[in-house]
Amino acid sequence: MNHTTLTRREMLAGATGLVAGLALSSCRPTLIQPARARGFKLGVCDWTIGKATDPASMEMAKRIGLDGVQVDFGGGGQDLPLFSPDLQRRFLEASRQHGVEIASLAMGVLNNVPYKTDPRAEQWVAKAIDVSKAMGTRVILLAFFGKGDLVKDDKGIETVVARLRIVAPKAEKAGVTLGIESQLSAAQLLDILHRVGSPAVRVYYDVANTQGMGYDVGKEIRTLGSRICEFHAKDNDNLYGKGSIDFVKVRAAMDAIGYRGWLVMEGTKMPLGVEESCRYDAQYLRSVFPPKV
Repeated sequence: MNHTTLTRREMLAGATGLVAGLALSSCRPTLIQPARARGFKLGVCDWTIGKATDPASMEMAKRIGLDGVQVDFGGGGQDLPLFSPDLQRRFLEASRQHGVEIASLAMGVLNNVPYKTDPRAEQWVAKAIDVSKAMGTRVILLAFFGKGDLVKDDKGIETVVARLRIVAPKAEKAGVTLGIESQLSAAQLLDILHRVGSPAVRVYYDVANTQGMGYDVGKEIRTLGSRICEFHAKDNDNLYGKGSIDFVKVRAAMDAIGYRGWLVMEGTKMPLGVEESCRYDAQYLRSVFPPKV
């Protein structure tokens, strides 16, 4: 377990010097905005709270005290649940009713239906861009774990690069970012982004996944910089602030790259029960990632 020696006051003071009054927009990094005008928003993955692809996730997130929900497309054979205009409408209605935003969308299905090998996955990603635009969201998480893992798979990476190059222009036109979430290193991810060559393809960064691979989280974040479109907050060992992820150092790295935006909780340890554990984690994160900086 990491024991943080930097106080929050010292961390915030250092952050002021690091950002120097300017911060890059989280997922549209060419837009520069005053750092002090923007803080952090906290969301949760709908599957974390047991409401995968369910509009009821909005009401639960409201009870927990969160700003938003990352909505999963769900699983399917030839189609995905969130492709349904009716379900999209229900999510938008629930969002308005409870005052909870749709932080981003996620294609966890790609872990079992790999983007690198399955033609359905290629079609789904293209179609997901239309859904994202219709729902007013800007980020789609593309998952590369399980059967879709790219670690030590050069052939798989080649296919992913080729497919992303085809779909990227559509994402650019729609103003949607495709965020790669994987266990690859920052250097490997940068190579993929360079080969794709589109501002619409970036990195969805999960602090626990990369730490689990033995990478230096702070260094990786700084290396990726503005190519990170959004973050997952996660600790595989305990409640946030009690486990192995040093979120104060994560915040310092975010300050270094000028990141302000969504931090989406993907909890794995729920010793207090799902809702109570998420509320605890959210309260801790608010102390490190406040809504106004």
